[in-house]
Order: sequence, then structure tokens, then C-alpha cells
Amino acid sequence: MSAGFRVGVDLGGTKIEAAAIDRDGLAHARRRVATPAGDYAGTITAGTGLVKNANSTWLIGQPLGRDLEAALGRPVRLANDANCFALSEASDGAAAGCSNVFGVILGTGVGGGVVIGGRIVFGVNAIAGEWGHNPLPWPQPDELPGPHCYCGRAGCIETFLSGPGLARDHRAHGGDATSGERIVAGAASGDLACRATLDRYAGRLARALAHVINILDPEAIVLGGGLSAIASLYDEVPRRWGGFVFSDSVHTHLLPPKHGDSSGVRGAAWLWRPEEAAEGAR
Repeated sequence: MSAGFRVGVDLGGTKIEAAAIDRDGLAHARRRVATPAGDYAGTITAGTGLVKNANSTWLIGQPLGRDLEAALGRPVRLANDANCFALSEASDGAAAGCSNVFGVILGTGVGGGVVIGGRIVFGVNAIAGEWGHNPLPWPQPDELPGPHCYCGRAGCIETFLSGPGLARDHRAHGGDATSGERIVAGAASGDLACRATLDRYAGRLARALAHVINILDPEAIVLGGGLSAIASLYDEVPRRWGGFVFSDSVHTHLLPPKHGDSSGVRGAAWLWRPEEAAEGAR
């Protein structure tokens, strides 16, 4: 593959994906393999194999960075999935052209990434965008103290807005659907309990994102992860967040992702700017 291409590698619990993109963001190659469960050495082999096949520069996330860099003999850049997602959607995705972007992951967990001026904001503690482990803002009485979170606290945004959090809330209110997909399908078919669950979810997401707007004031917020497919959120959440944003009007756009579940790997590749990719490929 010629100089100037960048290869991003996205390591997940079930898959490792590599994609090579050019300076305009056009994907010229993409490949996915299963993540070797519980096999560190196998994960190293799988990741390096994808990169060597692409024959270009690449990225994969912690904690494999140093070992993969040593195995490949070439430089590595590291960022978590939410940061890569945000960078992808800000570079050539749904928020292309926006100077201040907040990317959201709503999946098994809840994460976020901040991109300003086309670059990820990591922060001095490398935790910029970690909104999922802040408390749900403006909680209702029945939301206190909130579900226990693996971080050791209770009532974190993640415990309400993750996929498991959505399902848990549904069960707590008498529903029997066991997943977000079933709750969405039930709401679409007229199930009142499912509709009520999605209504509570939209209200909580609106409050949580209003908090982000009050601090960051982004031009765009892009939703990613499995729950970003809930189409009603893109109307319901902006309709509700105005009551919590410290402004007379809110011009922030709430957008679905352009690149879907490939946005993370594309963002990994975007960590290398075009001129840097050409230099690194020599």
C-alpha cells in the first residue's frame, strides 16, 4: 500500500477490525477478525497480522500498544474507542466541518470524546469526555441514590443510559423485555411499558447532554453505540434539553453517526494526519 495511507485498528471484546483510509477518508481496505478470547499472545498476533497485511501505519488501543509497536517495528498512536469515534465523526462523518464536537458511546457502557479543531482533547489526566462516570444530573426522587456502578459509586450516568441500564430500568418498572432491541421493538409495536421506558431514557439523556452543553457548548453531539439506533432520540432529546441548558436558545445539533460501527476504526486511522501518514510509511 502506498505512502499516505493510514491504517486504524479497533480492538474490541469480540472483534478486531482494521481499515486503511486515504487522505480524503476513503476506505481502500477493511478486514475484521474475531478477538481471541482470553488469549493475549493471540491478540498480539491477530492485531499485527492485520497491520502487516495492510502494510502501512496503524493504531490500536491500550494495553497492547507497546507490545504491538515492538512486534511491528513502527510507531503507534493510542486512543480509546470513544475518542476515536468522536474524531471519525468530526473528521469526515456526521459532524464534519464542526470545530467543537462531542462524541457519545451508548452501548454496554457509556463513554464520550471531545474533538476541538480536528484534534482529540485528552486532558491532563487523559480522561476528557468521561461523562459516563458523573452522576445523572437533576435527578428525580425515584432515581436516587441510583444503581450501583462498577466504579464503586452509585447513580452514574452509565448505570442509567447504557444498554444494560435501559433493560434494568424497564424491569424495575414491571417490563419483561430483556434487551434494548426488544424494548425498541416493543415500543414500535405499541407496547405502553416499552414506550414509557424509552420516554424515561430520552429524558435522562436530555439532562445528561444538557450538562455537557453547559460545560463544552459543542456545535454537534454525535451518538454512537447500539442505542444510537433509537430514531426517536434525535427529536425527543433536543426537545427536552432546552429546559436544562443555561441559555435562551440551544443551537447544538444532535446527530446519528455517519459511519456506524466502523467509526471507531476510522477514527484510529485519523489519528495520523495525511502528512504524518506519508512520513510514517517510509
